[in-house]
Amino acid sequence: MATVPLAVVILTYNEEPNIARCLDSVAGWAGQVFVLDSFSTDRTVQIARGRSADVHQRAFQGFADQRNWALAYLPFGFDWVLFLDADEWLSEPLKREIADRLSREGDGPVGYFLPRRHRFMGRWLRFGGLDRTRLLRLFRRERGRCESRLVDEHFVVDGPTAALRGDLLTEDRKGIGAWIDRHNRYARLEARELLRQRQVDGTRMRGRLWGSQPERKRWIRERLWNRLPLFTRPVLLFVYRYVLRGGFLDGGAGLVYHLLESFWYRLLIDLNYRELLRSGEIEAEAPPPLRAEARR
Repeated sequence: MATVPLAVVILTYNEEPNIARCLDSVAGWAGQVFVLDSFSTDRTVQIARGRSADVHQRAFQGFADQRNWALAYLPFGFDWVLFLDADEWLSEPLKREIADRLSREGDGPVGYFLPRRHRFMGRWLRFGGLDRTRLLRLFRRERGRCESRLVDEHFVVDGPTAALRGDLLTEDRKGIGAWIDRHNRYARLEARELLRQRQVDGTRMRGRLWGSQPERKRWIRERLWNRLPLFTRPVLLFVYRYVLRGGFLDGGAGLVYHLLESFWYRLLIDLNYRELLRSGEIEAEAPPPLRAEARR
């Protein structure tokens, strides 16, 4: 397969168990591969450099901040950029589809949504709504930006978009303990985001009932979910995903995933939100400004 005229950007911090698979899926395929690392203390950087990735390092100040810094300061040689997480990799059908779309692009879409498939506890999850996840990850870099959110951030683009059919695959090899630690941090950030969500600027994705899948989810969250009573939301979401959307059909892996992600994680968000409200710790400040001190 010929080199595709795009740059891949991967954010990392201690991703030694995951990064090789991610890089191997784009090696020799993408025109450029950047790893923006937040000073990992494991072998992440060595593995990335060993696979000829262009490694830059910068202190982590949030996912949106890191991604927008990458768009502003990495030495891109192509108009198109594809953002990946370290625990993600591209399927062969998706690679062929991207190559085909970019080879005949004209005045068409400026961004593409990629369908993502999850593997959890060694099993591909097919039910519970996970088969419908669509993420805007591929776009013209001059037309896109990451919205200013503390967590659950999305890319927004100025122009038309389209959806691809090949799968973006994801599985975290760092184990369940790392998954729980990460979602514990995310829950605190999500609670803070609930307290500052009224401060919306032009880079933030707005919820729209008839918009893209992420815009519909944002509309449901802001207009319906956030107005439900605390502590009822995790129960309702678990019943919706695990029972009504058939998450139980994924067996034991489906049960564990939805107990953790649909129930425990959402309960943790509500507990953190209640704690912040009672403490008066309401933060509505914008994320810290972009800073250019990166090194290879």
